[in-house]
Amino acid sequence: MLNSVKQSRSVIPALLLIVAAWLPLTLAHGQDAAGDSNQALPKVRFVTSEGSFVLQLRPDVAPDTVDNFLGYVNNGFYDGTIFHRVIPGFMIQGGGFTEELTRKPTEQPIRNEASQTLRNLRGTIAMARTSAPDSATSQFFINLVDNGFLDAGVRGAGYAVFGKVTEGMGVVDSIAGVKTGQARGMADVPVAPVVIERVSVLAPAK
Repeated sequence: MLNSVKQSRSVIPALLLIVAAWLPLTLAHGQDAAGDSNQALPKVRFVTSEGSFVLQLRPDVAPDTVDNFLGYVNNGFYDGTIFHRVIPGFMIQGGGFTEELTRKPTEQPIRNEASQTLRNLRGTIAMARTSAPDSATSQFFINLVDNGFLDAGVRGAGYAVFGKVTEGMGVVDSIAGVKTGQARGMADVPVAPVVIERVSVLAPAK
């Protein structure tokens, strides 16, 4: 609990002046640092049968998750997989099945890095998992809207966000609009496969 001690009236104006003088310098420094960090954050391009989009990843917040995801990217794991679960007004999910709806073998599950820092907002990418918090492997989803109920602490451990779409959100919305049905016991499967043709890490901007 916070202490409810009241400051003396004569001290408050002086403190406000000190804070006002110090704040602009702090904000400027913070913006510069954020700008530098944004340039260093890795980016990944998805080329799909519906078009391409780019993700910016956040290893500064979810290092294990990003490392796991980039491992699959660099191994070519996602090439030829599909978005197998598409729910308009919610999310699109992929990264685990081939066009024939065959599940691909994965690496070991990773720990859940869901945090209050990165929330499940529209355009963010997060790890899919089972009901067990530390069960994510290769599958991911992209939020089509703000899905606050998926955040850490709202309904349990939450789902780990580790990046966001920075280019091509229209393509993501296009995928969300495809016709879906049931296939091999799964619901919300696109009738015409939405194929992830290629995923690659983009070279840092010079």
